[in-house]
Amino acid sequence: MENKNFIIIAVVVVIIAVLGVIFATGMLNNNDGNKITQTTPFKTDFMEGSFAGKVDLVNDSEKFMHSYEDKENKITYNISTVDDSNALMDIYYIQGVMNPEKRNFNGQDWNIYFTQAVQGNDTNSTDTMNIVICQAQGEKQGYLIYMIIDSKSKVNATQNTYGESYTNFVEPLLKSLTLKESKNVPKINEEFGLTEDQFAEQMELVNQVKAGNTSALQQQEEATAG
Repeated sequence: MENKNFIIIAVVVVIIAVLGVIFATGMLNNNDGNKITQTTPFKTDFMEGSFAGKVDLVNDSEKFMHSYEDKENKITYNISTVDDSNALMDIYYIQGVMNPEKRNFNGQDWNIYFTQAVQGNDTNSTDTMNIVICQAQGEKQGYLIYMIIDSKSKVNATQNTYGESYTNFVEPLLKSLTLKESKNVPKINEEFGLTEDQFAEQMELVNQVKAGNTSALQQQEEATAG
Protein backbone atom coordinates (compact mmCIF):
# COMPACT_ATOMS: atom_id res chain seq x y z
CA MET A 1 0.00 0.00 0.00
CA GLU A 2 1.38 3.41 -0.91
CA ASN A 3 2.45 5.84 1.82
CA LYS A 4 -0.60 8.05 1.32
CA ASN A 5 -2.82 5.06 2.07
CA PHE A 6 -1.24 3.75 5.19
CA ILE A 7 -3.00 2.80 8.23
CA ILE A 8 -6.04 4.86 8.97
CA ILE A 9 -5.34 4.56 12.68
CA ALA A 10 -2.19 6.63 12.23
CA VAL A 11 -3.89 9.15 9.97
CA VAL A 12 -6.69 9.78 12.46
CA VAL A 13 -4.17 11.24 14.89
CA VAL A 14 -3.61 14.05 12.40
CA ILE A 15 -7.34 14.64 12.06
CA ILE A 16 -7.75 14.77 15.82
CA ALA A 17 -4.92 17.32 16.02
CA VAL A 18 -6.47 19.46 13.28
CA LEU A 19 -9.81 19.47 15.03
CA GLY A 20 -8.08 20.44 18.22
CA VAL A 21 -9.25 17.21 19.91
CA ILE A 22 -8.96 14.92 23.10
CA PHE A 23 -8.64 15.84 27.05
CA ALA A 24 -9.20 15.93 30.90
CA THR A 25 -12.16 16.10 33.28
CA GLY A 26 -13.10 18.24 36.22
CA MET A 27 -14.78 17.34 39.51
CA LEU A 28 -18.43 16.36 39.53
CA ASN A 29 -20.46 19.50 40.03
CA ASN A 30 -23.88 20.21 38.59
CA ASN A 31 -24.31 23.97 38.30
CA ASP A 32 -27.96 24.16 37.32
CA GLY A 33 -28.19 27.42 39.25
CA ASN A 34 -25.77 29.09 36.82
CA LYS A 35 -27.64 28.58 33.57
CA ILE A 36 -26.44 30.76 30.70
CA THR A 37 -29.16 33.21 29.68
CA GLN A 38 -27.50 34.76 26.61
CA THR A 39 -27.56 32.78 23.36
CA THR A 40 -25.91 33.21 19.97
CA PRO A 41 -27.72 31.92 16.86
CA PHE A 42 -25.76 30.37 13.99
CA LYS A 43 -26.67 29.00 10.58
CA THR A 44 -24.76 26.82 8.11
CA ASP A 45 -25.72 24.81 5.03
CA PHE A 46 -26.18 21.69 7.14
CA MET A 47 -27.07 22.82 10.66
CA GLU A 48 -28.56 25.78 12.52
CA GLY A 49 -29.31 26.53 16.15
CA SER A 50 -28.06 28.58 19.10
CA PHE A 51 -24.96 28.42 21.27
CA ALA A 52 -25.22 29.23 24.97
CA GLY A 53 -23.30 32.43 25.75
CA LYS A 54 -21.64 34.94 23.43
CA VAL A 55 -20.00 33.00 20.64
CA ASP A 56 -18.16 34.34 17.57
CA LEU A 57 -17.45 32.72 14.22
CA VAL A 58 -13.65 32.35 13.91
CA ASN A 59 -13.17 30.09 10.87
CA ASP A 60 -15.57 29.80 7.96
CA SER A 61 -13.13 28.90 5.18
CA GLU A 62 -14.63 25.44 4.54
CA LYS A 63 -18.21 24.86 3.43
CA PHE A 64 -18.72 21.82 5.62
CA MET A 65 -16.60 22.72 8.64
CA HIS A 66 -17.01 25.82 10.80
CA SER A 67 -15.32 26.95 14.00
CA TYR A 68 -16.77 29.19 16.71
CA GLU A 69 -15.27 30.60 19.91
CA ASP A 70 -16.70 31.59 23.28
CA LYS A 71 -13.87 33.83 24.52
CA GLU A 72 -15.39 34.47 27.94
CA ASN A 73 -15.71 30.78 28.80
CA LYS A 74 -12.67 29.69 26.71
CA ILE A 75 -14.65 27.22 24.63
CA THR A 76 -14.17 26.37 20.95
CA TYR A 77 -16.86 24.65 18.89
CA ASN A 78 -16.03 22.84 15.64
CA ILE A 79 -19.05 21.68 13.68
CA SER A 80 -18.90 19.55 10.54
CA THR A 81 -20.72 17.03 8.41
CA VAL A 82 -19.59 13.93 6.52
CA ASP A 83 -21.45 11.14 4.77
CA ASP A 84 -20.69 8.44 7.38
CA SER A 85 -20.02 9.77 10.87
CA ASN A 86 -20.52 6.28 12.36
CA ALA A 87 -17.36 5.10 10.61
CA LEU A 88 -15.43 8.05 12.05
CA MET A 89 -16.60 7.21 15.57
CA ASP A 90 -15.55 3.59 15.04
CA ILE A 91 -12.06 4.90 14.30
CA TYR A 92 -12.16 7.12 17.39
CA TYR A 93 -13.28 4.08 19.40
CA ILE A 94 -9.95 2.32 18.99
CA GLN A 95 -8.28 5.61 19.94
CA GLY A 96 -10.04 5.31 23.31
CA VAL A 97 -13.21 7.36 22.67
CA MET A 98 -16.03 5.01 23.66
CA ASN A 99 -19.24 4.36 25.63
CA PRO A 100 -21.32 7.38 24.61
CA GLU A 101 -24.29 8.77 26.45
CA LYS A 102 -27.35 8.49 24.21
CA ARG A 103 -29.96 11.23 23.97
CA ASN A 104 -32.81 12.16 21.64
CA PHE A 105 -33.63 15.79 20.90
CA ASN A 106 -36.28 16.91 18.40
CA GLY A 107 -36.60 13.35 17.14
CA GLN A 108 -32.87 13.03 16.42
CA ASP A 109 -30.69 10.44 18.18
CA TRP A 110 -27.34 11.75 19.44
CA ASN A 111 -24.26 9.94 20.76
CA ILE A 112 -22.37 12.11 23.25
CA TYR A 113 -18.74 11.24 23.99
CA PHE A 114 -16.54 12.66 26.75
CA THR A 115 -12.77 12.41 26.44
CA GLN A 116 -9.48 14.14 27.34
CA ALA A 117 -6.28 15.39 25.73
CA VAL A 118 -3.12 17.23 26.60
CA GLN A 119 -3.20 20.81 25.39
CA GLY A 120 -0.52 21.56 22.80
CA ASN A 121 2.16 19.15 21.59
CA ASP A 122 3.95 18.54 24.91
CA THR A 123 2.91 15.09 26.15
CA ASN A 124 4.41 15.90 29.56
CA SER A 125 2.25 18.98 29.97
CA THR A 126 -0.24 19.11 32.84
CA ASP A 127 -2.51 21.47 30.86
CA THR A 128 -5.46 19.38 29.72
CA MET A 129 -8.50 20.13 27.62
CA ASN A 130 -11.97 18.72 28.11
CA ILE A 131 -13.72 17.70 24.90
CA VAL A 132 -17.29 16.67 24.23
CA ILE A 133 -18.05 15.07 20.87
CA CYS A 134 -21.69 15.00 19.77
CA GLN A 135 -22.45 12.75 16.80
CA ALA A 136 -25.66 12.02 14.92
CA GLN A 137 -26.13 9.94 11.76
CA GLY A 138 -28.98 10.75 9.41
CA GLU A 139 -30.13 8.79 6.39
CA LYS A 140 -27.64 10.37 3.99
CA GLN A 141 -25.14 12.22 6.17
CA GLY A 142 -23.70 12.47 9.65
CA TYR A 143 -23.30 15.50 11.90
CA LEU A 144 -20.48 16.24 14.33
CA ILE A 145 -19.97 18.86 17.05
CA TYR A 146 -16.67 19.10 18.92
CA MET A 147 -16.82 21.22 22.07
CA ILE A 148 -13.24 21.93 23.21
CA ILE A 149 -12.87 23.44 26.67
CA ASP A 150 -9.54 25.16 27.32
CA SER A 151 -7.53 24.09 30.36
CA LYS A 152 -7.88 27.64 31.72
CA SER A 153 -11.67 27.68 31.40
CA LYS A 154 -13.69 28.13 34.58
CA VAL A 155 -16.46 25.92 33.19
CA ASN A 156 -16.76 22.73 35.19
CA ALA A 157 -16.39 19.67 32.95
CA THR A 158 -16.98 16.02 33.75
CA GLN A 159 -16.89 12.82 31.72
CA ASN A 160 -20.65 12.47 31.97
CA THR A 161 -23.84 14.48 31.55
CA TYR A 162 -23.87 15.94 35.09
CA GLY A 163 -21.27 18.67 34.80
CA GLU A 164 -21.80 22.31 33.86
CA SER A 165 -20.22 21.81 30.44
CA TYR A 166 -23.05 19.49 29.47
CA THR A 167 -26.05 20.90 31.35
CA ASN A 168 -25.36 24.56 30.58
CA PHE A 169 -23.77 24.34 27.13
CA VAL A 170 -24.12 21.02 25.29
CA GLU A 171 -27.72 20.12 26.07
CA PRO A 172 -29.16 23.58 25.25
CA LEU A 173 -27.23 23.55 21.96
CA LEU A 174 -28.52 20.10 20.95
CA LYS A 175 -32.09 21.04 21.88
CA SER A 176 -31.90 24.11 19.62
CA LEU A 177 -30.61 22.35 16.50
CA THR A 178 -32.22 21.88 13.14
CA LEU A 179 -30.27 19.49 10.92
CA LYS A 180 -30.41 19.93 7.16
CA GLU A 181 -29.66 17.61 4.27
CA SER A 182 -26.81 18.88 2.11
CA LYS A 183 -25.61 18.33 -1.42
CA ASN A 184 -22.05 17.16 -2.17
CA VAL A 185 -21.40 16.11 1.44
CA PRO A 186 -17.72 15.19 2.02
CA LYS A 187 -17.10 11.45 1.80
CA ILE A 188 -15.30 9.97 4.77
CA ASN A 189 -12.89 7.96 2.59
CA GLU A 190 -11.88 11.11 0.71
CA GLU A 191 -11.23 12.92 3.99
CA PHE A 192 -8.55 10.27 4.63
CA GLY A 193 -7.21 10.40 1.06
CA LEU A 194 -8.36 6.85 0.31
CA THR A 195 -10.45 5.22 -2.39
CA GLU A 196 -13.69 3.54 -1.30
CA ASP A 197 -12.06 0.10 -1.57
CA GLN A 198 -8.99 1.17 0.40
CA PHE A 199 -11.17 2.72 3.09
CA ALA A 200 -13.26 -0.47 3.29
CA GLU A 201 -10.07 -2.46 3.86
CA GLN A 202 -9.04 -0.13 6.67
CA MET A 203 -12.50 -0.28 8.27
CA GLU A 204 -12.26 -4.06 8.24
CA LEU A 205 -9.08 -3.67 10.26
CA VAL A 206 -10.85 -1.28 12.64
CA ASN A 207 -13.71 -3.75 13.09
CA GLN A 208 -11.26 -6.56 13.84
CA VAL A 209 -9.55 -4.46 16.51
CA LYS A 210 -12.93 -3.53 18.02
CA ALA A 211 -13.79 -7.23 18.14
CA GLY A 212 -10.63 -7.88 20.17
CA ASN A 213 -8.24 -8.98 17.44
CA THR A 214 -5.47 -6.51 18.33
CA SER A 215 -2.93 -8.59 16.43
CA ALA A 216 -4.62 -7.44 13.21
CA LEU A 217 -3.16 -3.97 13.71
CA GLN A 218 0.33 -5.35 14.28
CA GLN A 219 0.04 -7.49 11.16
CA GLN A 220 -1.03 -4.47 9.13
CA GLU A 221 1.88 -2.42 10.44
CA GLU A 222 4.32 -5.21 9.54
CA ALA A 223 2.81 -5.52 6.05
CA THR A 224 3.08 -1.77 5.52
CA ALA A 225 6.69 -1.70 6.75
CA GLY A 226 7.52 -4.53 4.40
